[in-house]
Amino acid sequence: MLEVLDTPLFGLTLSIAAFWVGLWVNKKIKHPLANPMIIAMSLVVLTLLIFDIPLDLYAKGASIITLFLAPVTAVLAVTIYRQRALLKSSLLPVLLGTLAGSVASLFSIKWTSGLLGLDQVVLASLMSKSVTTPIAIAITEQFGGIPALTVASTVISGTLGNLLAPLLAKMFFISDPIAHGVGIGSCSHALGTSKALEIGEVEGAMSSIAISLSGIFTVLLAPLFFL
Repeated sequence: MLEVLDTPLFGLTLSIAAFWVGLWVNKKIKHPLANPMIIAMSLVVLTLLIFDIPLDLYAKGASIITLFLAPVTAVLAVTIYRQRALLKSSLLPVLLGTLAGSVASLFSIKWTSGLLGLDQVVLASLMSKSVTTPIAIAITEQFGGIPALTVASTVISGTLGNLLAPLLAKMFFISDPIAHGVGIGSCSHALGTSKALEIGEVEGAMSSIAISLSGIFTVLLAPLFFL
């Protein structure tokens, strides 16, 4: 049995199958909480626990999916290109909005970590929770954090952004698609952007550009929070 599982095909197949089930459930239930990503993660975890499958065996195939993170993020440039005229006319608000989002994320983590008495290692691991995973891991390694904790925090941030983006827009009366997209991309990176693309093309384009900008701002500003 382990021989069958000890191949990259196992983790890859399990991930795809779990996400397919998540999409099917989401289409049937049509509820924000029936998020395909959450369902897929839950199914993978349950499968590994029930059948007592070592995580290392699953990771061999799952790592192949991780390789696509950077290329998939780059593909978002197509959406940005389609909205280039709108982006050009709103460049300053987009820049300032993304900067504000990055500062708010960094400050909230710094303040919360101090309030809870967390050490510098945990702070370094959580500081980049709102940027895309490849950049977040690089920042964590630079400051001596724990990459696994960073990945967990970025997944949680992205998932919450995906789930709550429409609700928060209604709560705070955000009707402008540019502001909505920038807000989503600044705090919940690619997972949130997938929801922004569902909401509208403008929201998706602004969220896509916010991913890149928030990554740049976080890289530049993060060292200031360790002084």
